[in-house]
Amino acid sequence: MASLEERLDIAERMIRMPSFRQNKGLGNEVGYYVFDYPAEKELIVRERIEYMKAKNSKAIDGFELVVFDLYDIIIDILEQEGFMEQCFMFEKKKGLERIVKSVGNLLQINDDASLIVQYIQERTPQEAVVFLTGIGKCYPLLRSHKVLNNLHQAIDHVPVVMFYPGKYDGQELILFSEIKDDNYYRAFRLVD
Repeated sequence: MASLEERLDIAERMIRMPSFRQNKGLGNEVGYYVFDYPAEKELIVRERIEYMKAKNSKAIDGFELVVFDLYDIIIDILEQEGFMEQCFMFEKKKGLERIVKSVGNLLQINDDASLIVQYIQERTPQEAVVFLTGIGKCYPLLRSHKVLNNLHQAIDHVPVVMFYPGKYDGQELILFSEIKDDNYYRAFRLVD
């Protein structure tokens, strides 16, 4: 089995191939991918994504690499709506379960009109490859299968890669290799 660094090298080469962005071999449907990795290697993956983003040039590569940290999106939306302080107070009074439910309702996480999906949609150019990061930082506020399901309905013109701290076997997402997220069948493993 390839090391994480070797898998990241392969992923970088793959996204640069025009056929990857044209979704050749996938029945011409939009490519949704999961790059799974051991959660304890999070900092290595983050560093590599930053490196790939810094190295990317639309003029040379023919696409823009757009990286969305899902946790940062949640914080941005809560701040824009003026709810951060309320969230802190609400969590103290009602506990984590209630804040998870309240934030989920605010963000419309279970809806096709999810604020997170809208945020990503509005900031994704035509010729791009989208990287989703930060799913581990979002637990238990956000579940990866919900994000992927909702995005799949909304973003259909560019490939999307979710970097997933856990295991994905093409059917089942297991966050941190311990917490069964849910089944998800529409994404391909980016690199075995």
